Amino acid sequence: MSVVFDIRTFFLILLFALSVVSAKGLPDGDGRDAVQSMCSSCHAINRIENSMGYSREHWLALMDTMIDLSDAPQKRSLIGNYLAKHFPPNIHRTATLVDGDVDIQFKEWVVPTLGQRSRDPVEAPDGSIWWVGQWGNILGRINPETGEMKEYALPAGAMPHSVTPDKAGNMWYMGNKNASVGRLDPKTGEIKVYDMPDPEARDPHTGVFDEQGVLWFTLQHSNQIGRLDPETGDIKIKTMPTERSRPYGIKVAESGDLWVACNGSNCLVKVDHETMEMTEIKLPHEATTVRRLDIAEDGMIWYVNSGRGRLGRYNPNNGEIKEWPSPSGPNSHPYAIEVLDGIVWYNESGMRPDPLVRFDPDTETFQSWAIPSGDFYAGILRHMRPTRDGDLLIHQSATNRIIRVDISNKNIIQK
Repeated sequence: MSVVFDIRTFFLILLFALSVVSAKGLPDGDGRDAVQSMCSSCHAINRIENSMGYSREHWLALMDTMIDLSDAPQKRSLIGNYLAKHFPPNIHRTATLVDGDVDIQFKEWVVPTLGQRSRDPVEAPDGSIWWVGQWGNILGRINPETGEMKEYALPAGAMPHSVTPDKAGNMWYMGNKNASVGRLDPKTGEIKVYDMPDPEARDPHTGVFDEQGVLWFTLQHSNQIGRLDPETGDIKIKTMPTERSRPYGIKVAESGDLWVACNGSNCLVKVDHETMEMTEIKLPHEATTVRRLDIAEDGMIWYVNSGRGRLGRYNPNNGEIKEWPSPSGPNSHPYAIEVLDGIVWYNESGMRPDPLVRFDPDTETFQSWAIPSGDFYAGILRHMRPTRDGDLLIHQSATNRIIRVDISNKNIIQK
């Protein structure tokens, strides 16, 4: 309970001004003040206004992933009644789901600490699944065989954005709010913190290891790329070629070079792994922004055009760029992406529910599924990773769920 209290207190201070302004838009009615006081302590009220809306039962289920009101049943009921009356299910952001022949299965784990915004799950060398609880300042581990979970408290203010393992099984997190990168030794629980050497390097974001064991990472709002050598602790930082290009996703090519997605500009950037020299590739439309990218086995760079609701492919051999409209249209805001066995998987985060989309480049056809949160749909997928046996790890951060997508057996019937 103390962790949940700390989260709520922190965000009450951080979002107070924004929340008060946003709350003025809440409709009058019995329960309005309770919604304002409870919900705005962790997030802006416009999160409610922009939701897909829910039944009373589903509003209560969503609330229960954020805060424990079991000792205040009248307040819980009051809030649920108000939300169901004023924010019922709507079609304002309805996804376009595409039928197809592939069957998948979602397996969900609900992480222990409420309101932590669990995200970015990844498989460690020993098969365990790790995640970060960004709002809870948590690094967590799941034993997928038993379902047992363990959470580790991180240094104050880290607010981790992502986690990735090294070959030895140490877990490295990006301290998005305290300008640090941290390493957790799961055997001892010891955490070693590496502070950024440049005061402008404020927000480590997404990290990835190259084959030499060097950690590369983006710093989105700092507009920089970082390189950390775990052997020496040496950190090098370099600024992106274009101002406010906001480097986001990052992947390692077979050559060892890095490819970076630009969330603030219409570009992809190639980073030389030896010199850190950067080569910028401009994408065709100025409204293009790219959250994440991935590299297929044939060397093609696949990316989500988040700004225009499209899926894109860049051929580094001849410079050819091709894009396909995402099924839910220009406002679908594709976000996470992974290429498995030549098939492209991504999500449409601007829609409600948030769909998982499959694209077959050979036939240029789509198929999509609503990502569940129990028996309802709520949350946003921000990063997906592969497992060793060819499945996907995803999440729904709003409902504290880590999800495995079983796509290995095409005969499995979807739940």
